[in-house]
This record gives sequence, structure tokens and C-alpha cells, in this order.
Amino acid sequence: MDISLKALQEAISIRRQIDTLEKRLSSIIGVGAAPAGPVAHGGRRRMSAATRAKLAAAARARWARQKAGMKTAAKKKGGISAAGRKRLSQLMKARWAESQDYGIRPFRAASQGHGSGPGRAAPQGHGPGPGR
Repeated sequence: MDISLKALQEAISIRRQIDTLEKRLSSIIGVGAAPAGPVAHGGRRRMSAATRAKLAAAARARWARQKAGMKTAAKKKGGISAAGRKRLSQLMKARWAESQDYGIRPFRAASQGHGSGPGRAAPQGHGPGPGR
């Protein structure tokens, strides 16, 4: 970019005029004039009261919809009927009686927590072994 001496002098003259005008403006207003160029505004963004009210109303509506959905979703699903519970109880009693016939003690009574016992294989290596 080739700038001639005349254009450079004119730019300096304009810059001086801008500086003097900014000084006059600041003396009239009583505050520093706005600097030239883009300025980053610090601080928080302000929201109007109307916008805050709209946001609050939308949040209340969301909560109302969610609470309304909770009332229907609180219903208990699944479970076991009394007849099913009785059938399982009979099956467990039959299994226990069968183990008594073979002389096998119940698992918890066989060992006091750790180690091998009836129904538990002794640890032999890493990972699942045959028959597991």
C-alpha cells in the first residue's frame, strides 16, 4: 500500500481534529468520551422484568406438567400374586425336603461364610470354569 505524503498529512490533521472534538465532548458531558473502535462490555446482561416474568411462567408451566405426570406414574407395576407366592413357597419347601433326603445340608449351615462347601466349587483359577 503506497501512501503519499499529502494523504498522510491529511490523515494526521483529521486525527487531531477528532481528538479535539472528543475533548470538547467530554467537557460538555462531564464523562470521558467513548473510545474509538469496538468496546467489550463487562458486567452482567440485564433482563427486562417482562422477560423474567415470561421465563418464570414457562418454568411454572413445565413443573405443573411434570407434577401432573407424576400422579399417573406412581402406580405400582408387577409384583407377585398371593397364589404365585404360595406356589413358590411350596416349591422351596419341596426342594429343601429333597435335599434333606440326600443328606445335603442347606448352604448357609454348611459353611460359616467362606470356603468351599456343598454347591460351591473350590477356586481353581481365573475366570469361569467348566460347568459354571
